[in-house]
Amino acid sequence: MSLEATLQENKLLILDALSQDDSETLESLLPDLRSADIAAILSDIAEEDEDRQTVFSLLESLSIERRANVFGYLSGDLQAELADLMADDRLLVLLEEMSGDERADLFNVLDEDRREGLLRRMAHREREDLKRLASYEEGTAGAVMTSDYVAIPSGLTVSQALMRVRQTAPDAETVYQIYMIDDQGRLAGTMSLRQLIVARPGARVDDLMIKDVIQLGVDAPQEEVARIVAHYDLLAVPVVDEEERLVGIVTHDDAMDVVEAEATEDIHKGASVGQLEGGVSRVRLWSLYRKRIVWLVLLVFGNLFSGAGIAYFEETIAAQVALVFFLPLLIGSGGNAGAQAATLTVRGMATGDVGIRDWGKLMGRELLVAGALGLTMAIAVAPIGILRGGEMVALVVAMSMISIVLFGSLLGICLPFLLDRLGWDPATASAPLVTTIIDACGVVIYFTIATAMLSG
Repeated sequence: MSLEATLQENKLLILDALSQDDSETLESLLPDLRSADIAAILSDIAEEDEDRQTVFSLLESLSIERRANVFGYLSGDLQAELADLMADDRLLVLLEEMSGDERADLFNVLDEDRREGLLRRMAHREREDLKRLASYEEGTAGAVMTSDYVAIPSGLTVSQALMRVRQTAPDAETVYQIYMIDDQGRLAGTMSLRQLIVARPGARVDDLMIKDVIQLGVDAPQEEVARIVAHYDLLAVPVVDEEERLVGIVTHDDAMDVVEAEATEDIHKGASVGQLEGGVSRVRLWSLYRKRIVWLVLLVFGNLFSGAGIAYFEETIAAQVALVFFLPLLIGSGGNAGAQAATLTVRGMATGDVGIRDWGKLMGRELLVAGALGLTMAIAVAPIGILRGGEMVALVVAMSMISIVLFGSLLGICLPFLLDRLGWDPATASAPLVTTIIDACGVVIYFTIATAMLSG
């Protein structure tokens, strides 16, 4: 059975137990479900039912440890709504049980007055840790890191280090990577738990640890964090402050969440849609309208240039009405080729595969590829041109196809680099923007060639 089918079946069982007030079924069913699955079921219930009391009751039926795990998988909007239903003492217990990064995320969705009230009731150490994690700017390494890691002082023996690991491991998010710090709290080195376990008990960790540690600053962009974790296949990457002191780690699962979020954002931008808060099925209708309308209106005015181009060549069109038949085909082909080139370039820039230094090389390669694509498409459409308007019209269509596909492809390569130079996100150069520009320019290219070749 697929994951979706399993989740749906369990959701129906839970809803049936709730409707019949069957606490025994719930108590037997919920412990067997994973936290991520419970969170997915609760999110589905929240989407279908505006009343959050059902979701809240289910959460309250879980142990505090399980509740904290499930809460971390919920969206920020749903977390905020459920937190509003909790008394301060219950919310405080939940915050204290959550991992450091998830605790900071939940804290940031609360209103200002409630944050202050909760901070006053926290222990000093937890309060300062939460304030620090919640203070980092969104989209940086500091905002996605956790302070729950295993760190030991340098200079210990292996047996002493193992004792320290046993003491700190219960509260750590991951124990597979261990970090050594000096007297000033600066990152001195790292080693895996496996290295520590198999080492001789009397050996010094300073002699075994890796001193050339891959690390990032708290202000590093979160996409750079994900890129580093993926490139070096790290379980976690340490994060240091301005004075090189270890302040947190970004684990592999959090880095993958960043990858998903960044990819989703780029896809939305590529379709000229603003960043959505939450999934498309959960976002408010007004927000969905507002995120889409700006670019659509701008592109409407951009398409007016296509109409102006057609109006300018009215005489050519009147003399050769058959040309109109091929207009959508030509500008559509150019738009498709341009969108392909732009998508490849934007993705290459996002992954670090290409940069501005590669612009000349990409242009040269695209000139050859686009030329071959245009020629192939011209050969394919030429017989239709002969049938519809004769040999001269077929020649016009073929030459226009090559020219428009070349122009569209080169524009798709150049536009992301240009936007990047201007400080704009290259992802906005994808399909809608590229195709709108090519529509207008393709009309001019097509009818200019037609006027020149058919004027006699």
